[in-house]
Amino acid sequence: MVPNYFLTTLYQGHNEHQDKTWFQILSIHCSHQLVITLSLLLACTYADSMPAQERSSTHKAITFNQHIRPILSEHCFACHGPDETNREAGLRLDQSVGATALLDSGIHAIVPHKVGQSEVIARTTSQDADLVMPPPSAKLGRLSSSDVSLLKQWIADGAIYEPHWAFVPPVKPKLIPADIHPIDGIISRHLNERGLQLQQKANRATLIRRATFDLTGLPPTPTEVESFQTNSSPDAYPQLLDRLLQSPRYGERMASDWLDIARYSDSYGFQTDKPRPTMWPWRDWVVESFNENMSWDRFVLWQLAGDLLPNASNQQILATAFNRLHQQENEGGSVPEEYRVRYVNDRVTTFGTAFLGLTLECCRCHDHKFDPLSQKDFYSLFAFFDDIEEAGLYSFFTQATPTPKLQLTDSTLQEQISRSTQEIHKKHQRLKQLKKEVREKIHLSLSSDAPLSPDYGLNHDTIRGEIAHYSFDNRLENGRFPSLICKTASTETNSSEPKQTEQKKDSTTTDHQQKYSAQSPADNAVVDGHTGQAIHLTGDHPVTTPVGNFSQNDPFSISCW
Repeated sequence: MVPNYFLTTLYQGHNEHQDKTWFQILSIHCSHQLVITLSLLLACTYADSMPAQERSSTHKAITFNQHIRPILSEHCFACHGPDETNREAGLRLDQSVGATALLDSGIHAIVPHKVGQSEVIARTTSQDADLVMPPPSAKLGRLSSSDVSLLKQWIADGAIYEPHWAFVPPVKPKLIPADIHPIDGIISRHLNERGLQLQQKANRATLIRRATFDLTGLPPTPTEVESFQTNSSPDAYPQLLDRLLQSPRYGERMASDWLDIARYSDSYGFQTDKPRPTMWPWRDWVVESFNENMSWDRFVLWQLAGDLLPNASNQQILATAFNRLHQQENEGGSVPEEYRVRYVNDRVTTFGTAFLGLTLECCRCHDHKFDPLSQKDFYSLFAFFDDIEEAGLYSFFTQATPTPKLQLTDSTLQEQISRSTQEIHKKHQRLKQLKKEVREKIHLSLSSDAPLSPDYGLNHDTIRGEIAHYSFDNRLENGRFPSLICKTASTETNSSEPKQTEQKKDSTTTDHQQKYSAQSPADNAVVDGHTGQAIHLTGDHPVTTPVGNFSQNDPFSISCW
């Protein structure tokens, strides 16, 4: 994937079509340590992309995103930012139109090229507690002298606004021919401006250690270090990188950062934090994607909408588990819809973090106070992720995988499933024919008043497959209601065993009735019913049985009268 791509360019030289891809994507896939380096590199890139006339050795170029937005965000946006509800004096400082507009007071907060006419400078430098901004009551502190100087210089230069940095595509810098790598040239130039220099070139032992840790997360072996040190080939380092990129450990190393962004875990998170034993195939898919150097567009598309692709494969559907990695709840008393909505919120914020470079949590409840994101924007994204047919709570009593779920099989199991499916289809057809035959015979019997054949089991009082039957006519001394279904001798013994005595049969029957009896506290009183005795429920006390703990895929029926 992209980090593989980038490291290849380290020794292949500059490629016109690769630089932009590197700057756009690596921040998502690289290690946390590299994120800081990349941020600095992007800042350098942006500065290098500015026209030459905007930079000089005697005049520091001031940009809104790099220098001014942080000042206004920290001190001003809470009252004069994107959040319309809390905006004061009708002043909005995060956009040029609002900041330069004529206010009701007849003044302009910012007048490009005219520092003296810009009220924002007058207010931030005022010594009057009733006029100074931010006001003392905000407890945000005064702007430092360096902040004020930056504001003045920015206004004098024309107060040029820029879109939020997350919406500005990186621009490839103009490269100055040099004997060193273009990236080293960019960094060196900006280090020199700060009186700093690149560190000395690392020795081979250090270099292989750094590269191996970065690409596999593991240290090199002593044999690998020795082999690299004694390799006199000019391609020794490219060969080292190629070997590391072919290692299965490479995918595991790169996947570790993506798993963090995707909030992967092997447990559900809430309350008892029960294990989530069926999510690991997605983790393995991510590892395999890196090892196969899957293209970035496919990596993103499959995870966000793989199930919507035409004739989606199991792998494409599996990738969409990215959207189901949020915490899940099963605590008694929880409101399923409340948690289902929480899951959708989680998808929205994760999408913003992973793919937009934005924090969307704030605008879930109100317009963002610091970024150009409205509450409407949040719920517009919410609508995209709100079409998964899932329950708000997962099963408390079973290990069932929360739906929707995907059955993953290998070739052997798939062959068995296909064979069983064909057999089931044949039996369904036979069952359909038998139903038709029985229905015709019953109809004939009813029309001729002939007795029904006992072969159909239609004249018995018991129900086939019945596992429990309770009556409230007989409440035992311990408050239980015995099961009316008794095991027969045929289920207790076989023909090779001696017959039980009548006393032992009675004991077996009684034990069975006690074992499968229902229970209910005395608060639920027994009263006269429509037929026989009934139980009067208080609404707070249950009738519990030792049977009935079915999974969501088990068919069952229950009758009460």
